[in-house]
Amino acid sequence: MDPIAYVNGSFVPLADAKISVLDRGFLFADGIYEVSAVLDGKLVDNASHLARLQRSVGEIKLRLPETLDRITEIQKELIARNKLENGLVYLQVTRGADKSRDFPFPKADVKSSLVMFTSEKDIINAPVAKTGINVITVPDIRWERRDIKSVALLAQVLAKQVAAEAGAGEAWMLQDGYVTEGGSSTAFILTRDDVIVTRQNSNAILPGCTRKAVIALAQERQLRVEERSFTVAEALAAKEAFITSASAFVQPVIAVDGKTIGDGKPGPMATRLREIYVEFAKATAV
Repeated sequence: MDPIAYVNGSFVPLADAKISVLDRGFLFADGIYEVSAVLDGKLVDNASHLARLQRSVGEIKLRLPETLDRITEIQKELIARNKLENGLVYLQVTRGADKSRDFPFPKADVKSSLVMFTSEKDIINAPVAKTGINVITVPDIRWERRDIKSVALLAQVLAKQVAAEAGAGEAWMLQDGYVTEGGSSTAFILTRDDVIVTRQNSNAILPGCTRKAVIALAQERQLRVEERSFTVAEALAAKEAFITSASAFVQPVIAVDGKTIGDGKPGPMATRLREIYVEFAKATAV
């Protein structure tokens, strides 16, 4: 079956899904995106993703062309049309096509563009969930509003390419000696005192939806969580490390820059948090 995409009001074969070359997302990276996981044909934690979408578009004064309820309807329709059981739904909103190609926002009569598509991925049974991943570190060269989920991802592309060339599963970006986040994930460590540590939300990182859920689930179980910055040295001295994201859930990190963390195997905390998150995802998916 040919995959189906959504483009500005129409469901079309993915091969025929097109936007104008004058679209500001293409010309200026003037747009916002979100990715929601799908388990058993249902959206995982989607309300959190759409709330972040609404915040991000508000930060750049970009008007959504549809209500959040309608966006949810479109997501579910895409899942149904593609018979998607497990995977991801990607959506992107841009400021639309303006023939002037001028830097300031176009006139009010230019309508925002909304596109969506799905992809298959078995997140729960991913082999790296059992083996863990190695991460490498790279300088964080991104702009200063990383809390906005912008489609401008070139810095992350370069970081993850370096990781891929090194055989690593992710890149941790560093600024002033501290880990900000992964190329497409949130970074966590578990200290020797059994404290779960992740960087506090600010303009320096994206407020991860999976991050938010994992922290809440940990706190519900009286696990200690501390939101603060940490260094690579602290990560290497930790009991465990892991990352979170919509496309990976909770994934153990067993080494940084080739140096092992703990015994070099996925630790019990990361393993348990993954199990807890999967339980949450299945129970609350809609």
